[in-house]
Amino acid sequence: MTATYESIATTTVGTATNTVTFSSISSSFTDLILVADLSRAASGLFAIDLQVNSDTATNYSYLYLQGDGSTASSARANNSNTIGVGYNGNAGKSQVIIHLFNYSNSTTNKTVISRSSAAQTSAQTYVGLWRSTSAINSVTLKTQNNMDSGSIITLYGIKAE
Repeated sequence: MTATYESIATTTVGTATNTVTFSSISSSFTDLILVADLSRAASGLFAIDLQVNSDTATNYSYLYLQGDGSTASSARANNSNTIGVGYNGNAGKSQVIIHLFNYSNSTTNKTVISRSSAAQTSAQTYVGLWRSTSAINSVTLKTQNNMDSGSIITLYGIKAE
């Protein structure tokens, strides 16, 4: 069976913002992929998080592994109000690829894996869980502090043929 990526929607940030939402997502795909190429001129904390279906309750958990070529670190969060998917403490570009598995299934909790790079200084992998059996019909990418204009976020659906 061949899997095909289909572009669902793309947003190019026009004015600095800390949230981008894709809503009314069709349930006709097997998985979702969110690809974000984020720009940021300022330095300082730039956590990148994911929230689904506008759920702001503490129904999320995640853990991450990070390395910069000489040191490695890890951490986890339970009962969070978002899933962490990336981090950058420097100015520059951050790239994040987020895979939402089996998003339209209504019998299991939803799992997420993301890979990110932080202004070419470190790489991270996150594994997250949304503790809900509801189908995902909306995803919001959130950043602590704003992503700059010119940031591009694209949502893809994986369609099994």
